[in-house]
Amino acid sequence: MAGHNKWSKVKRAKAVTDSRKGKVFSRLSRDITLAAKSGGGDPDGNARLRTLLLKARDANMPVENVDRAIKKGTGELPGVVFEEITYEAYGPGGVAFVVKVTTDNKTRAAQDVRSVFSRHGGNLASTGAVAFQFLHAGQFLLTKEKTTEDALMEIALEAGADDVLASEQGFEVRCNVHAFDKVSHALEQKSLKPDSAEIAYIPVTTVPVTDVTAAKTLLKLHDALEEIDDVQAVYSNEEMDDALTTAAQA
Repeated sequence: MAGHNKWSKVKRAKAVTDSRKGKVFSRLSRDITLAAKSGGGDPDGNARLRTLLLKARDANMPVENVDRAIKKGTGELPGVVFEEITYEAYGPGGVAFVVKVTTDNKTRAAQDVRSVFSRHGGNLASTGAVAFQFLHAGQFLLTKEKTTEDALMEIALEAGADDVLASEQGFEVRCNVHAFDKVSHALEQKSLKPDSAEIAYIPVTTVPVTDVTAAKTLLKLHDALEEIDDVQAVYSNEEMDDALTTAAQA
């Protein structure tokens, strides 16, 4: 996965959804529980929860699983207490990583993440050592078939977005973290469903990867991180083209 290539990430995430339904449902359940805990169980008044419910629907997550996750967040059902933790790390070749974790056991989560990086030629870094290489912001991706740049810009900027970026594959809307809910709601009101909507870590500097061996190592590291139950999202700043990614996956 090219760390900087947001559209490749979306395609890869969809493939993971298809092949690892149980893991995807577990992640969504934790996110839904946390969203309901912080903003309430009514999606009409909780944009973060509303966005997650759309993701759950797209993943064909059973309705009873969704309801149970919401009720755990609102306290209607007993459940474990989850914490959100962000780890910073370096992978092979100096590639920077930000790993978001939701866990009920910080010690276990730290050990699991540290072990994966160690096995794949990387290491955990201190807080702040890596994050400065990323922009922490709301990010929405939409294909060009869904709207025009002018129409999207009018909707997004009026809702508080900072920028709308166009590429061959589609449009990227960026906004301040605190404006995420408002922008999400504005897109929803115009029936514009993003291919991806998240508060992300977007690389501002990238590390070029041109060697297939290095690419294979990075892909294995990504896969190993994704296999950890507590890991919710992985962001990195390697830059590799699609042809190299395909060759590395062969």
